[in-house]
Amino acid sequence: MKNFTGKRILITGGASGIGKIMGKLALQRGAELIIWDINQTSIDETLAELAPFGKVSAYKIDLSESEQIKSTALLVKNQAGAVDILINNAGIVVGKYFAEHTTADIKRTMDINANAPMLVTSEFINAMIDRKSGHICNIASSAGFISNPRMSVYAASKWAVIGWSDSLRIEMQMKKTNVQITTVTPYYINTGMFAGVRSLIPLLDPEKVARKIIRAIGHDRIILSMPFSMHFIRLCQGVLPIPVFDWFAGSVLRIYKTMDHFTGRK
Repeated sequence: MKNFTGKRILITGGASGIGKIMGKLALQRGAELIIWDINQTSIDETLAELAPFGKVSAYKIDLSESEQIKSTALLVKNQAGAVDILINNAGIVVGKYFAEHTTADIKRTMDINANAPMLVTSEFINAMIDRKSGHICNIASSAGFISNPRMSVYAASKWAVIGWSDSLRIEMQMKKTNVQITTVTPYYINTGMFAGVRSLIPLLDPEKVARKIIRAIGHDRIILSMPFSMHFIRLCQGVLPIPVFDWFAGSVLRIYKTMDHFTGRK
């Protein structure tokens, strides 16, 4: 099992939701924490809350801006040092039909959810390869496996993350880098990001999700899907004809209706 003591861990979107909880868990395991987040108020509150648990620093950043990623990564390297564990956690969702999306909606969702994990990783992965040590955890979504109305661009961004993340894992194995990759595909998490969602499958508890992710990193898990029933849904997706699966997912599990009352985080 991986020892977090003395490890430097960077979490994007680390000032709220499961990012904040994972940061606390990492500190409690002896890690040094670096938070990247866009919300300065949340950053200040999180720094005050987590400071008693260990060494923590934070940087305000808009992950949709590639130049900010480069400049902030350079600051981290110069001020904090090498990153041992990177958790690409930040994400956004626009809960409306695709035809209602603006160009800005599409671009920002893809920039933050799909492009940013790749760009952030590219800033730190070569040093991990050189050290022959490191871990990258990419938080995707079950929406990366199952199409869902009012989530088309979000789903596209998470499909992209899953494909890239697992391809990266295979590359790291082939090159014998000892850099580990974990891909996480949770169902809706009850953090406020998906406020208004109504689901027969219970929303996931953020504390439990955060603990499972940290545990998965510690055990070098390749993929972590939550809840376990998602494996059954994926099996059905693979063996059932598409119209039958649509009926099962839409009419029986009512997954296709989960976003009908979406409001999101205010």
